[in-house]
Amino acid sequence: MKGFDPKFVDFPDYIIGITKEIWEDRGIATLNAYYAPDIIVRSPSSVVAGNDGVIAATMATLAEFPDRTLLGEDVIWSGTPEQGLLSSHRLNSTATHANPGVYGAPTGKKLHYRIIADCHAINNQINDEWLIRDQGAIVRQLGLDPRDYARDMIAREGGPDHCIPPYSPANDIDGPYQGRGNDNEWGQRYSDLLTRIMRADFAVIPKQYDRAANLEYPGGVSALSHAGADQFWMGLRASFPNARFEIQHVIGRDDPMMPPRAALRWTLHGKHDGWGAFGTPTGAEVFVMGMCHAEFGCLVGGAPKLRREWVVFDETAIWKQILLQTGEL
Repeated sequence: MKGFDPKFVDFPDYIIGITKEIWEDRGIATLNAYYAPDIIVRSPSSVVAGNDGVIAATMATLAEFPDRTLLGEDVIWSGTPEQGLLSSHRLNSTATHANPGVYGAPTGKKLHYRIIADCHAINNQINDEWLIRDQGAIVRQLGLDPRDYARDMIAREGGPDHCIPPYSPANDIDGPYQGRGNDNEWGQRYSDLLTRIMRADFAVIPKQYDRAANLEYPGGVSALSHAGADQFWMGLRASFPNARFEIQHVIGRDDPMMPPRAALRWTLHGKHDGWGAFGTPTGAEVFVMGMCHAEFGCLVGGAPKLRREWVVFDETAIWKQILLQTGEL
């Protein structure tokens, strides 16, 4: 870990350790050391440039959810300390909606949702980030519909002419990290699998997913087996059947004491012109950023199959784009 604080035993320890230090140990000021002053953080709902915005958003979240935890389930990573490291960090977060904030008046409800964050780090500092929270899971647990929440958010942000624009190629900012991941076989296997699904080859699911696969999807949905995977991916692709699918980043890992696993970051960019998970086609142009993790294994006959999958994207950011273009406010 050349260039990193020696208290961290490896890169996953660094990522999980600073996350806990910042959020749960209230070391928000350490963001001045761990995050570059000009860091770029892209989430489906916005693009934030500069560490001051990150610090402000962190404090606002903790004010609304003071007991929030961020439990690191996995860090799938690539690169070297000398040239820079990219972590795809999957978190299982809990929080109580205790105080007023961006989600409205406090409800006292206990929340549970997942996050995946891709972070580029070098010399003990993160300088580029892509972050997705499962907003659909959060708002549903608060008793809200993602579409209604998006409509309310537009109004609270000043209406369609003044609200914060969701992340898209039009407002993206080039950051220091220009890598594409690594060429490990498990990343390539998952990339090929998802590419085939997005080309409407849904017959690949029963061939490459284990029959007992455990699946975690946006909206806090837990699914199982071939039917669960088919229903989720079909619903997404059917909503945007002609959108361009692009895998932007691929990591595969085969580490001791861990199953073979992979992390992907991908986008869908095109029209909402099909019937699927997002209802009546509107023709709105939508940009979807998604991230997913997968674990593989051989249960029968030595043939590796996908046994666990986690996918996150932000349903509320998709609905915000649709509502802004259709004017159904």
